[in-house]
Amino acid sequence: MPAMKKLNGRTILLVNLVVFGIMIGFALAFTGFSLGAKRGSTISIQAESPLSKAPADVKAALAQAESVQNAFRYVAQAVLPSVVEVSVTEKVASGTDIQNQLPFDFFFSPKNEDGSKSTPQPREERGLGSGVIVRRDGKTVYVLTNDHVAGKASSIKVTLNDEREFEAKLVGTDERKDVALIKFETNAQDISIATLGDSSKLHVGDWAIAVGSPYGLVSSVTTGIVSALGRTGGPDSNINDFIQTDASINQGNSGGALVNIYGEVVGINTWIASPSGGSVGLGFAIPINNIKGAIDDFISHGQVKYGWLGVSLLGRDADKASAQELGIEGKKGAFVSQVFRKGPADKAGILPGDFITSADGVAVKGQDNLVRVIGDMPAGKTAEFSLIRGGKPITLSVKIEERDKTVASNDGNLYPGLDVVSLKSELIDADKLPKEAKSGVAVINVTAKSPAATIGVKPGDIITAVNEAKTDNLAEFYSALNDRDAKKISFTILRDGQEVSTLAYVKK
Repeated sequence: MPAMKKLNGRTILLVNLVVFGIMIGFALAFTGFSLGAKRGSTISIQAESPLSKAPADVKAALAQAESVQNAFRYVAQAVLPSVVEVSVTEKVASGTDIQNQLPFDFFFSPKNEDGSKSTPQPREERGLGSGVIVRRDGKTVYVLTNDHVAGKASSIKVTLNDEREFEAKLVGTDERKDVALIKFETNAQDISIATLGDSSKLHVGDWAIAVGSPYGLVSSVTTGIVSALGRTGGPDSNINDFIQTDASINQGNSGGALVNIYGEVVGINTWIASPSGGSVGLGFAIPINNIKGAIDDFISHGQVKYGWLGVSLLGRDADKASAQELGIEGKKGAFVSQVFRKGPADKAGILPGDFITSADGVAVKGQDNLVRVIGDMPAGKTAEFSLIRGGKPITLSVKIEERDKTVASNDGNLYPGLDVVSLKSELIDADKLPKEAKSGVAVINVTAKSPAATIGVKPGDIITAVNEAKTDNLAEFYSALNDRDAKKISFTILRDGQEVSTLAYVKK
């Protein structure tokens, strides 16, 4: 029994120790779980940033990209408040809609109840464009846009970046540069004025940022680069040397801003080249330097004041044969084909056949460039002109006058009133030249009511002599034409295989 009792006591002791150990283990485990749960309530586990894993050179590249992004943000924030949407209404005469007319109406036109013919009623057309706030004078705020946006508008509304709307009025417009200035009145002091930059400092490859309201999407910003400079040949005989950009420009962007990376306006977006009507990366803007003077003219005079030289110009760049005969092949400049009698050029001694290479110290790159240079000169200014005449350089002083549309459009004052090219020129069809035309110059244009038209010269004629003096080429033609001792001018021409003499024009 005693032996049995001793065994039972040891057994009980071991069992108690095991149970106690288990209890201690559970207690420690529960305590640890509770502390872990409390710590988990204050610590969140986040995914590691990809940038933290990036190599050092990648981190440097991303930092540079972020700096460019910040620059674009700055430009957008700085420029957007000064670029507006221009909504216009224009009254136009109702056209004839042939498709919706009955055959009887097509031939005889609709009639009123009393039997009289009905008169087409004017209708309103609405359009959208953009504009740039360029100046403020008291309550008056001036907005620059395109002539084709607001030039013929009967009513104009301006919408700011913050959606405030104002009724606007036309201050002045100019078709030759396709610019217009409108204005609205406000007491608000928080109107943002754009900073105008210097477009002459642009280089191909510079950043270009277009701001405007394409398709009515107000405050749109697109980016690209300056694709080219000095582009010519814009719509409607525009005389600007455009900035070309691949920044997206669409309908409604016209009149908006093209800005540089510093937020300065360097151009006014004007037109696009596109087979579809949408942006294909060929957008064009008027350099702001072409327009700065126009802003002052609009405010002071309601129109652009152009300087006037009084000449008619003819492109020779694509006419190598003519340029070679005149001794100007490969040279930059503007060719004077005709001169307005008693105009500034005539008074100064500029003659038909002269080739202008510089004006007032500015190199002339072409005929449109000369028009801009002269147009920006104030009336009364005397400027030095460098010319090539008969293959030799000369210099003349010309006193610029103000361009008078009435005088400048009077073709009767143009001397001699015709344009001629070499018989070897690519501008004419050699197969259509008469076999008898061995020498002389070909007439490609005759100005109506001019001296040449009066004495009977016609396009297609071959001039073989001036005042009976044989002229084999262009140099000889202009030399004889400008003979100061000649009191009259007559031509011997080849027409329809016959050589005939024109009437004589008496010089005045």
